[in-house]
Amino acid sequence: MTKETPRAPRRHQRISLPQGMTVAWYGGGQQQVSRVKTLSIGGLSLCGSITMRVGTDLTLVFEVPGGMVMAEAVVRNSVPGQEMGVEFTKMNPESQALLERLLTRLLR
Repeated sequence: MTKETPRAPRRHQRISLPQGMTVAWYGGGQQQVSRVKTLSIGGLSLCGSITMRVGTDLTLVFEVPGGMVMAEAVVRNSVPGQEMGVEFTKMNPESQALLERLLTRLLR
């Protein structure tokens, strides 16, 4: 019998988006639009027919109430053909404010 390694607590609270929000992204020679499964101030998880390698840099663009969020990100985990977790690495102050406003409203 093997022991599971306990997971470290997440740095940021996530919100599940069952109604779906889409994000346009490009990187690693691909350009796609994917559905957002979960969202946090630190990143998001995407679902769909995605196959990207961990460590791939991406550019993301998605709409939230009040405007467009643009961010640079890196793939942190990937289950080919199913889902991909990305961490935001760079975001301008306007995009950061829009995302914070949305998450504050959704996490109430």
